[in-house]
Parts: sequence; C-alpha cells; structure tokens
Amino acid sequence: MSLRIAQVLEKTSLATGSVRQMLEAARELSRRGHQVVVVTRPDPRLAAELTNTAVHYHPLPLRHELDWLSARAFAHLAQEMHLQVVHVHKGIAHAVALAATFMGARYALFVNRGVSFPVGFFSRWKYRSPRVTKVVAVCDAIRQVVLSSTGLPAHKVVTVYAGVDTDRFDPQRVDPFRFRQELGLSPEVPLVGHVGIRDWKGWRELLAAFVEVRRKVPTAELVLVGCSSETQKEAVLQYARSLGLTRGVHATLARTDMPEVLAACQVVVDPSWAGTGITGTIREAMALEKAVVATAVGGNGELVKDGECGLLIPPRDVASLAAAIVRLLADRELALRLGQAARSRVVAGFSTTVRGQRLESLYTEAVTQLGL
Repeated sequence: MSLRIAQVLEKTSLATGSVRQMLEAARELSRRGHQVVVVTRPDPRLAAELTNTAVHYHPLPLRHELDWLSARAFAHLAQEMHLQVVHVHKGIAHAVALAATFMGARYALFVNRGVSFPVGFFSRWKYRSPRVTKVVAVCDAIRQVVLSSTGLPAHKVVTVYAGVDTDRFDPQRVDPFRFRQELGLSPEVPLVGHVGIRDWKGWRELLAAFVEVRRKVPTAELVLVGCSSETQKEAVLQYARSLGLTRGVHATLARTDMPEVLAACQVVVDPSWAGTGITGTIREAMALEKAVVATAVGGNGELVKDGECGLLIPPRDVASLAAAIVRLLADRELALRLGQAARSRVVAGFSTTVRGQRLESLYTEAVTQLGL
C-alpha cells in the first residue's frame, strides 16, 4: 500500500538530531514507495537537502503553538494532498497538526517523543487528545516516561528506535583524517570526542574527567562539538582552562559533517545525565565502529550492552568516566573489538532501514483501521 505522508517539524537546523531523524525517515519512506512531504519553517538549506529526492518540501511559518494561520494552511495542504498520515516531531508541529484536525483535515496523527523529560502539565492535553493515533517513543525508557506522565493507555504509546544511515556512517566510506587535519592533529594522537554543549549533556563532567585522562595519557586530546556561538565556544575553553587544561582541548561550533568528525575520534563519549533518549552521537559512532562510553541514562542501555559493544557508566561519576576513557585508549584490542560489535548491533536494530520498516507497518495499520 502506497501512503501519503507528512513529516512535520518546526526546527530546521541540519546540525540537530531531530531534524536529521525527520529527514532520514522521510527519505527512507519515500524509497519504500510512499509519497512524502516535509513541512518545516522556511529554510533554503533544508529545501536544498531534499533536492534530487522524491520527497516534497512545503514551508509553513509554524510560529508558536497557537498559530492558527499555520494550522489553517496545513489543513488545506492535508486536504489538497489527501494526506493519510501526519507524523509530528516537536511541540509546535504537534499543536498545529492537532488544530488542523478541527478545520476539516482527517489523518492518522503520530507524535514523536525523543526526550526523557516528563511530559509537561500544559502539553498533556495534546498527548491525550483522542485525535492522536499513537505516540512514538524513540526508546522503551522514554515510552515508560510518557505513560507515567500522561496516563495514556499502554497501546497508545509505541517504541520505534531512531535510526542511523549506515551507508553515510560507514567506516569504509568516511575519511578519518580530514577533521584531524583541521584540528592540527596527527593520525597517532589519541582523540576523544563529544557532541552537544548543554548542561545536561555532561560536558563539564567530561572536562573534569579529562584532567585525570591527561594525567594517565598525556598525549590524549578532547574535542567538544556543538557550541551554539563563538561566545559559548570561548566559555567552554575558559572552563577547561580553569581546570588546568591549558592544552589538549578543542571546541567547535555545530557541524553537519558528523561522519568525518566522529571517524576522526578514537573514543566517543556521551556523559549526559538527563533528558536523553538514545544519544544519536553514540549510535552514529557505533555505526562507524568506534569505541563508545555512555552514561546509563534514558535508553542508552537499550543500545549499548556494557562490555559487548561499548562501556556504560553511572551518570555524573567523574572517576568512572575517566577510567572508562583511559581503559579504551590504553587497550586498542578492546576498543577494536567493541567497535566492530557496535556496528553489527546498529545495523541489526538501529538503522534507518529498520526504522522505516517499523514506521511503515504502524502507518499502514492505522490507515487501514481508520479507513483513510
């Protein structure tokens, strides 16, 4: 059955995981023979990203949750395209697509949930609306949070793991040296990488741990990717200097060449202590056969099997974080074994192909049941 599907998200930055996941879902569903339209705020870079694909692009203002003009325009689009499935990925998209159903639009409405924070009091009405077909959590841990914070029945919330494009993140296709050259590092330098400069992403804890890492492995270097501005970048480096890390720490702005960035690293770390589902950086690094260290929060443990395809540590445990990084830098055989097992795990259950199959099955079932 060929379906008519909209993927809707107000964000447009290609450096954010939600946008990347939305685009990958759209492209995969299109490859599977469905008619797909992506709806976001106007952004020529995102439009260009979909050039030479079969995925349509339709910009809407999506200003805020009470944007009735966008809701009316989306209702018109849904009726014009005879949309059967609408999958929303953030709060404004959710509110607009829900409002459109009161303006004559009719479709199966799927709501993505990718963070492990409880659903807020004022958002619960959107999740509990009978016009929402399913809530799609990106891991089981988030599914449980949604169930407990919304009171929804179990059948209304399903898990579909976010996926990685295993062709794009293929160690045989990615240059592991280009980003190192940009940083001025030789191929022999042990490089540790982390992506995401928010407090709950644990970058401060990582810098504190790196003091001990440098004591044990003096040649090790650390790169923190994802600063929102030059001001934040300088603040990160200043914090590192305050810990005595006057050398060996790099910080960059958000980037879109993540395969090359992660391929340059020997170890990739996620020290998050809140908010996370399954950290996209860890998933992508594993696809590149990298040794990873992740905190046992959110759904990370659903992906990373400790000692089999990576190392899990408690959140905010600086000593454990430092020890895990040092262990992987010192034991190249272990790092190689974990990395190879990591890619196999991602290919088997956390790829865009697997995600596309699961979404297609959910959409088809809903469309059939609703008679759309």
